[in-house]
Amino acid sequence: MAGILHFVLIWVAPLMVMMTAIIVIHELGHFLVAKACGVAIERFSIGFGRALFSRTDRAGTEWRVGWLPIGGYVKFTGDANAASVPDQTDLAQMRAAIVAHEGAGAEMKYLAFKPLWQRAAIVVAGPAANFLMAIVLFSIFLGVFGEPVTSTKIDTVMPGSAAAQAGFMAGDVIKAADGHTMSSFEDVQSYVQGRPGTPIAFTVERGGASVDLAATPSAEHEKSPFGGDQTIGRIGLLTRGGPWKRYGAVEAVTRGVTRTVQISQTTIFFLGRIVTGHVAPDQLHGVVGIARASGDMTQQAVTQARDARVNPLIYVAFTMIQLSALMSVSVGILNLLPIPVLDGGHLMFYAYELVVRRPPGAIVQAVAYRAGLALLVGLMVFANWNDLQRQHLFHLFGS
Repeated sequence: MAGILHFVLIWVAPLMVMMTAIIVIHELGHFLVAKACGVAIERFSIGFGRALFSRTDRAGTEWRVGWLPIGGYVKFTGDANAASVPDQTDLAQMRAAIVAHEGAGAEMKYLAFKPLWQRAAIVVAGPAANFLMAIVLFSIFLGVFGEPVTSTKIDTVMPGSAAAQAGFMAGDVIKAADGHTMSSFEDVQSYVQGRPGTPIAFTVERGGASVDLAATPSAEHEKSPFGGDQTIGRIGLLTRGGPWKRYGAVEAVTRGVTRTVQISQTTIFFLGRIVTGHVAPDQLHGVVGIARASGDMTQQAVTQARDARVNPLIYVAFTMIQLSALMSVSVGILNLLPIPVLDGGHLMFYAYELVVRRPPGAIVQAVAYRAGLALLVGLMVFANWNDLQRQHLFHLFGS
């Protein structure tokens, strides 16, 4: 019994809280912009399944808490089409039915009859809310806890490393990588680690002059927080550790924006490398891997709190803020992929409507929706299968 309780508190509970918060914020983005555009909203739910709590406001929106506290959703009034993009026939039938029951002009409160730019704004608002959430969380983290600040001045170049072969020298100050400004050594590490085997163009300052160097990070393996090994890039540069710094409000927000942008760029680059075959697809992670990382990080936070003799909740909050921000960026990017069941799929349909002046036909939408759903489910199964294999769960069957 104690083992089950420990598993729930360390692995399951943090993940459920984190994912629910991220998804609810995502749906709240859709909700707020839809509300601003005058769209009628039938329901906003935190969690799924039968309602534990339900209340209907003056606008007719039902607010509910479902018994399964994972994620949530917003349901627009009259949104019966699976892809939320009715075709011409559906639109005509919907308009006729609405006018017959509610009178002429009533259809304009329904999402399907809103101007295209408003519908697109409502769709984009979900991922945008995730990026904003990441910025807020990173800003809070940097303002409350801070971070170690290291300069981009190189103290040591490892002999025989990619940096040594590229011509780096001790005393060089890294200014940019592929045109991206590097403001700390952590920025350099993050950029390099996500690009094993990919040439990087560096700009360094040496003796007051600007020097251009090119280095290709070597691919090295290390233990992954998701279980198993992961491949990262290294070029062989070292610098001295810097002081710990807490930022003021403005600087914390600025750094929060910068970090969110950097993580987004790295994530998109990583996905592109998987698609082009430069990174093995087994590097994808699913819910199982996220739970593993969340559980391990929570356990480490509790251990560190005991060693430091402080309240464990402080360390757990420290850890969960960082992980939630990272996951929020990932959810935002995932939803922008051009897969019909995701927000990016809706935008793809809207782009077609913008060019052709009418939405795609019902058959095209239905086929695209089913194909997108199959692709998404397949990716989820594949990612979680990778994670389960990393946990050595299936070694039993091979022994």
